[in-house]
Amino acid sequence: MVDTFHAYQLTKEDEKVIGTVKQITVNDLPEGEVLIKVHYSSINYKDAMANMDNSAIVKSYPFIPGIDLVGEVVESADDQFESGDPVIATSYGIGVSHDGGFSEYARVSSAWVLALPEGLTMKEAMLYGTAGFTAALSVDRLERNGLTPDQGKVLVTGATGGVGSFAIAMLAHRGYHVTASSGKENAVDFLKSIGASEVIGRDDVYEEKVRALDKQDWSAAVDPVGGQTLASILSKLNYDGAVAVSGLTGGVKVPTSVYPFILRGVSLLGIDSVYTPMSKRKAIWNRMATDLKPSTTILDTILHKEITLDQLSEVLPTLLEGKSLGRIIVRLQ
Repeated sequence: MVDTFHAYQLTKEDEKVIGTVKQITVNDLPEGEVLIKVHYSSINYKDAMANMDNSAIVKSYPFIPGIDLVGEVVESADDQFESGDPVIATSYGIGVSHDGGFSEYARVSSAWVLALPEGLTMKEAMLYGTAGFTAALSVDRLERNGLTPDQGKVLVTGATGGVGSFAIAMLAHRGYHVTASSGKENAVDFLKSIGASEVIGRDDVYEEKVRALDKQDWSAAVDPVGGQTLASILSKLNYDGAVAVSGLTGGVKVPTSVYPFILRGVSLLGIDSVYTPMSKRKAIWNRMATDLKPSTTILDTILHKEITLDQLSEVLPTLLEGKSLGRIIVRLQ
């Protein structure tokens, strides 16, 4: 282990948040049972928000963002992990209330760590990250609710985002007919290349008015958007359909009624990736390494680019513009 290493650290000066790569030591890291040499992290919307002035994500400074990380154990006070073990750590307080993955070394609670499943490389694990994990949770929940490929089309909203992209790829890999919804006109080729059977616009999902019940279009949906989009989806699901919701970029209020639930028997399935119990977390990551894992070609297509710590200050703000297609990972080693 080195005496000093590099980390992307946020500081606050006169209400302005400044992100720079700094040289720090292990003693600068927070408490935790497991010290990890980080190989990769990834960029999520929450990381971009942490980089903002007046961020609601970070409560105290200096702070290292990055809600995802994968690497190898250096030291562990918990005997379930040994030096050299490849491990993943995402969610919980990482990158929010606890220094995160934009660092060459990280120290975290052993309760937040799981072994890298066979069938996944470290790079693939961070290409997934929290976004892929959330998508996998959504697909798993829908299937446990009874969804099968022969029931009809499955809608994915926010299709070019991390959750949406992986939901499309995973569902297509499982044999589903996937309808992708996006507001980006330049996204059609990308979405079809990762598994979408058809691509529709946002207006095809929500047209400024939510009817109590509408034409039945989809057997199920993966929705990281929420708000009025979610209300419209509920009104357009087939009888006994379900929607797995994991986001709120479209707002927190859902102007719906009881009619979809009591007249069509639809289900609203909530997806939480932050506090998923470890037993379920391990099971989902194992699915991500096996039956939910898209082909290498699809994974390569979803990978937008690979960057280093020095590029974070330039790249993070662009995520808030909503223009990128695919995932960005950070190489630490």
